[in-house]
Amino acid sequence: MIVYDALWEVWKMASARLKEKLKELPDAPGVYIMRDANGVVVYVGKAKSLRQRVRSYFQDESRLAPKTAAQMRVVEELEWIVVSSAVEALVLESNLIKEYNPKYNIMLRDDKHYPYLAVTLPEEYPRLTMVRSVKKDGSRCFGPYVSSSAMKLTEKLLRDIFPLRTCSNQTFARQKRPCLNYHIGRCLGPCTGKVDKAKYREMCDQVVLFLEGKSSSIISDLQEQMRRASDELRFEDAAALRDRIRAVELVQSRQYMDAGTDNRDVIAVALQDDLAAAQIFFVREGKVVGREHFFLDNRGGAGKEKVLAAFIIQYYSGVDFIPPEICLNCEAEDMPQLGEWLTGRRGGKVSLQVPKIGEKKRLVELVRNNAGLVLLRELEERAYKDAAGGAALDELQQILGLARAPWRIECFDNSHWQGTYTVSAMVTFLGGKPAKSLYRHMRIKGETNGDDYMAMREAVARRLGWGISQREQMKNGELKPEEAPMAEWPDLLVIDGGKGQLAVAVELLETLQLDIPVIGLAERDEWIFMPHQNEPIILPKSNQALQLLQRVRDEAHRFGVSYQRRLREKGQKESALDNIPGIGSVRRGALLRAFGSLEQIMAASVEELALVDGMNRRAAEELFAYLHRQ
Repeated sequence: MIVYDALWEVWKMASARLKEKLKELPDAPGVYIMRDANGVVVYVGKAKSLRQRVRSYFQDESRLAPKTAAQMRVVEELEWIVVSSAVEALVLESNLIKEYNPKYNIMLRDDKHYPYLAVTLPEEYPRLTMVRSVKKDGSRCFGPYVSSSAMKLTEKLLRDIFPLRTCSNQTFARQKRPCLNYHIGRCLGPCTGKVDKAKYREMCDQVVLFLEGKSSSIISDLQEQMRRASDELRFEDAAALRDRIRAVELVQSRQYMDAGTDNRDVIAVALQDDLAAAQIFFVREGKVVGREHFFLDNRGGAGKEKVLAAFIIQYYSGVDFIPPEICLNCEAEDMPQLGEWLTGRRGGKVSLQVPKIGEKKRLVELVRNNAGLVLLRELEERAYKDAAGGAALDELQQILGLARAPWRIECFDNSHWQGTYTVSAMVTFLGGKPAKSLYRHMRIKGETNGDDYMAMREAVARRLGWGISQREQMKNGELKPEEAPMAEWPDLLVIDGGKGQLAVAVELLETLQLDIPVIGLAERDEWIFMPHQNEPIILPKSNQALQLLQRVRDEAHRFGVSYQRRLREKGQKESALDNIPGIGSVRRGALLRAFGSLEQIMAASVEELALVDGMNRRAAEELFAYLHRQ
């Protein structure tokens, strides 16, 4: 009790000292910095009027929000910096938050780890390269890419279309003859003077246009170049340009979501507990060309307006391209100052708006729904990882080399009876637990005669088809996210079987260009097979990751066998009607439609049987006698 009283007195003295300092606060825009007893910065804020804003913190604790009250209990030092405008305050606040990483500020999580694609324009012969941070060296940077696989796919497409050099500056400086990339048409050979500098620079400008989403401009430019080459009888050059045009058009054709004719970003945030999710869709030339999501620590419990403003500042501080229009799902704090700051960074007018009607409103709603879904999933993963079962998912991630713990696992297993009644079952586990609402069974349509590969190909193809269809319906506004359970791809696809069954699934995924991790689990030895690897992964039976995979596979087997057994029993019962005199296919169908099953037909009286369409009294009596005699 004595210790508690002493601490209370110290806190009261500190509070009194801070309140005395409030008298010195100027009525001017600026940034304020709050520190704890150890001098550690716990909060940085901005204000149009430092006097009014900072004084609002120093009032009775019962009038403060719970998290603000918790923040103020540790604050013992206060300082401020006066600036000339609210926009300067916004920029300074952003810089100080990055420098100090205060506990109670809204922080974009792990943004320093997200990769960017950079075109090194200051170099004599620029390259396309991946960087982890944006430097003010004249390079054009695009990103950040939350998904490294999405970035690598973009990089691969660009290298296929635009043969820029890939060698480092050191290698380039000492290169004496063209490398292999030149001989296979993947580089123009600038290291040995094989390309005109102006022509190479023109290609680099086209890469920048492509990454800005202006692919129509690229096509027009390439078509003009092709026409000139043809007129000058440079038919090889014209053919190469024609192939490049086709490649750009192919990539452009994949952007199927129309959102008008302008360039804009669409941003929405969702909040729960101390976490926020921000989703951003990139619209270029009226097409949604990509999307990303980010998580923000919101330990101070700020509202949507403040979180949205914090995200805009932190995100657009690190990107190279800012569109002229940004649509939001709600008003952001200090929107006029944000717009002024963005306009300064872009070098042209930037409009921030909250659409109320029309196509923009529809797109904002779609982005908002996506933000809510990714937030819910992240919270579910957090909760499960706190439990013991999360360790198995983490271990599975390490063993398989996955980018993240496989929260959603889907498993396929086939079943047949002597080559007939072939079925496939798909079960889904979320966080290591069965999600039975996402289970699906399929009656294999083709004649497989027990061919497991053929059955697996049809089952996986149907699952992927559902996902592609539901995603397209969502983007067209025909389905809401909660109405599209198959639109979300699994974090891991498990195929019951060895190399052969796995190869079938891999072939389908590669054909559809879907980046979904997939493995095969051979039931006999419990070996794990990875795509394009000859040797299996062999784990001890006690390994918890293997045990999780076994539970998923066994559940798929149980679900599939039970469905196959029901089909077989139903078929056997229905076949009992096949050889009854006077009962052909028409009457058999009518009876089954009327009563639903063989059991109900047997329980019916002669009078009830006679009332069925196509039946009469004599046929009903014969059927009744036959069934009960059998």
